[in-house]
Amino acid sequence: MKFGILQFFSWPERRVALPTVYQRALQRIEIMDRTGYDAVWLTEHHFSDYSVCPSIPVMGTYAAARTQRLRIGAGVTLAAFYHPLRLAEEIALLDLLSGGRVNWGAGRGFDPREFKTFNVPMHESYARFREVVDIVVQAWTQERLTYKGQFFSFEDVEVLPKPLQRPHPPMWVAAASPEAITWAASVGYSILMDPHSTHTELGKKRALYEEQLQAHGYTIAGRDIPMARLLAIASSEAQAVEVARQGAQWMLKTYVDPRMFAMGMDPVQRYVDAVVIHGTPEHVIDEIARLREEIHLEYLIGAPLSHETFLAFTEKVLPKFL
Repeated sequence: MKFGILQFFSWPERRVALPTVYQRALQRIEIMDRTGYDAVWLTEHHFSDYSVCPSIPVMGTYAAARTQRLRIGAGVTLAAFYHPLRLAEEIALLDLLSGGRVNWGAGRGFDPREFKTFNVPMHESYARFREVVDIVVQAWTQERLTYKGQFFSFEDVEVLPKPLQRPHPPMWVAAASPEAITWAASVGYSILMDPHSTHTELGKKRALYEEQLQAHGYTIAGRDIPMARLLAIASSEAQAVEVARQGAQWMLKTYVDPRMFAMGMDPVQRYVDAVVIHGTPEHVIDEIARLREEIHLEYLIGAPLSHETFLAFTEKVLPKFL
């Protein structure tokens, strides 16, 4: 089983100076490098103190310089907002500078503020995202690129540098809806699974993905299918529940629109009951083992809702699965 950490750069109530947020995150990344994690997955967000990291290539380069073996994951680059050739260049450069340690994840985004501010119509998001991903892969794998699309067209362009990993870094697309899962399977892309669905919903989505892969002539065998799960660990179940509740309240206040995920009347309770893996370290170990059997959780990207959760997971939970 593989483990990563979904590294946010949250700035709750701006209680500390912003450089401290980055310093603490990089210290955590150094701990990941020394322990058994496969990758740190860096998040990209804009115009919100939910997570103040607008550039994965910049943060990823600094994280790579502070580590030796940890893979540097993009979790995810919001592809619909990028010029695809610039994105191809920057991720390839990060791959070179990190010694071939990049995992590339791409998503379309869902925050209306980001689309409005970047002047990208939301109704174009799926088409833009898919075209950008297609161009990035071709820019990496073709010596010279000629492309004619709906949003971008290029004629005989040599895109440099190429990534160190060949034919390109391992890649995933974020897919939460049945439509996105079906599209990813139809073109053979691996998927990243979101931290906001319930455990049961993730199991159903993974089953749909495997079914659609087979329908389009692909197989799930040999693929890492990372599932992002929120984590809350404390010395008692009651304390862990409170960490989970506060984390859910923070997300819903700053970033997540519950209507996007059909969360019903009490979205906070939904997170506590069915989304966050919470409890004592021993209970969390049992929960992960259960989810491994029930929904094929073979690659967990944990999103700790407190620093104490991260430390407890690293010291007491992770070793049980390595």
